[in-house]
Amino acid sequence: MASFPNRPVPNRAIQRTCVNCSLSELCVPVGLDPADMERLDQLVERQPPLESGAHLCRVGERFTMLFAVRSGCFKSYRMDSEGRERVLAFHLPGELIGLDAIYPGVYQSNVVALDMGGVCALPYSDLSRLASQIPRLQEQIFRLLSKDLSAYAWLAGDYSAEERVAGFLLDLSNRYRERGYSDRVFNLAMPRRDIANYLRLATETVSRVITRFERESLIHTERREVSLLDLDGLNERANHCLQALG
Repeated sequence: MASFPNRPVPNRAIQRTCVNCSLSELCVPVGLDPADMERLDQLVERQPPLESGAHLCRVGERFTMLFAVRSGCFKSYRMDSEGRERVLAFHLPGELIGLDAIYPGVYQSNVVALDMGGVCALPYSDLSRLASQIPRLQEQIFRLLSKDLSAYAWLAGDYSAEERVAGFLLDLSNRYRERGYSDRVFNLAMPRRDIANYLRLATETVSRVITRFERESLIHTERREVSLLDLDGLNERANHCLQALG
């Protein structure tokens, strides 16, 4: 893997075990016995915190690590042939980064911290060998890979701007709820231009839809904090988009 000055380096001195991690049930298979959990713990390399704007990996680098988000929010993006940024995903605590790099063997996107964030690194060659010996771990990797792929699928649908924005907010709500956080009040670490880019909409369009949702008392925004006031109303606006989101 190429070296960049703003990338974290492994540090065993700040190791934190999966057993004691509040997010373990999201990225570690349920039912691992203590011996198998200990073997997995020995692979995990907890990384120093990354500041906002620091890159975790870049397109084309040799794939060696999967990254599990411990804190903060990360953005995956690529540059198109005309030099324009295309936002592919936002990664929250408990989610794995780098699953799409397993087959080609190189990272498929640039991944950058949107705020102060932390990750655990899992050397994939070691993880793969361990997974071949622990069926539950192998099943979990396949499950997360399938979930990761389905997360991209809904963006290809023919949805209106309202459906896309409502679906995006509800998707974040569901993901925060899975992590034990509030599903009604949360911060948007990503700026609106990134949200618009991800939803394949103009920034002005996203702003208009958010203003409309506020006027209809569906949501309330205060700087980067958003409050979902009417989940039923947002579900109605999201319409068929929710089926694609699963």
